[in-house]
Order: sequence, then C-alpha cells, then structure tokens
Amino acid sequence: MASTRLNINGMTCKHCVAKVEKALNEVDGVWSASVDLEGGTADVDFDDRKAAPEALAEAVTAAGYEATVG
Repeated sequence: MASTRLNINGMTCKHCVAKVEKALNEVDGVWSASVDLEGGTADVDFDDRKAAPEALAEAVTAAGYEATVG
C-alpha cells in the first residue's frame, strides 16, 4: 500500500469534491480518496503495483481540474 497527496486547483464546491473523488476511486488500485475543498488537496491510498501518483493526477485532470503530485 502507498499513499500520496495531490494538489488540486479549480475546485469550488461540494460537487467538485464529489467529481474528483469519483475520478480517483475509478482508478484501478485505489482503496480510498479523501478530498479537502478548502485545502485544495486529495489524500489517496492505493496499491502501488497497480497505480502510480502520476496516473492519479491524470485522472483528476481528465475530470476537468488541475492536479499535481504534492
């Protein structure tokens, strides 16, 4: 198991949080994702044999937000 924090720009509401969490949870290997709207971050626990932090950031970007591995 591995954990990472993503920095996310562009979230403005609870709907955004739900969209980002959904995008992260759909990545194969993700066990949990917790998004902090005010902090602009997402903490993700995942299986590093199936996913990489960069893939998580790409999933968030595909959902319409800017994401970088923090």
